[in-house]
Amino acid sequence: MNIFKLKINFEEASKSSVELPIAEGESVLDVCLDNGIELQHNCGGVCGCSTCQVYVNSGMDNIQEISDKEEDFIDRAVNPRINSRLGCQCVLINGDIEVTLPDQNQFLGH
Repeated sequence: MNIFKLKINFEEASKSSVELPIAEGESVLDVCLDNGIELQHNCGGVCGCSTCQVYVNSGMDNIQEISDKEEDFIDRAVNPRINSRLGCQCVLINGDIEVTLPDQNQFLGH
């Protein structure tokens, strides 16, 4: 099993970027949760909502391709971008990845 680097940036100004190990087959959501990083996941991480949206800054070729189902949920996300993906679907194939987590305060009360 190969281990790579996951760099996480935050839109929230009070939080600093972190670098964490990520193994082949792990999702960005799982690594966040395993390391105490708040990333909303209302559906439990099964590609059934859009709350775990992240912005992939680099390494898009190092994660599984986007599915039609994921694209549909991203269309419903808050402030989607061209580089939006769902953290539960950002499963590492090979190589490093860098993401930005949207401000999680926008999901309070949901």
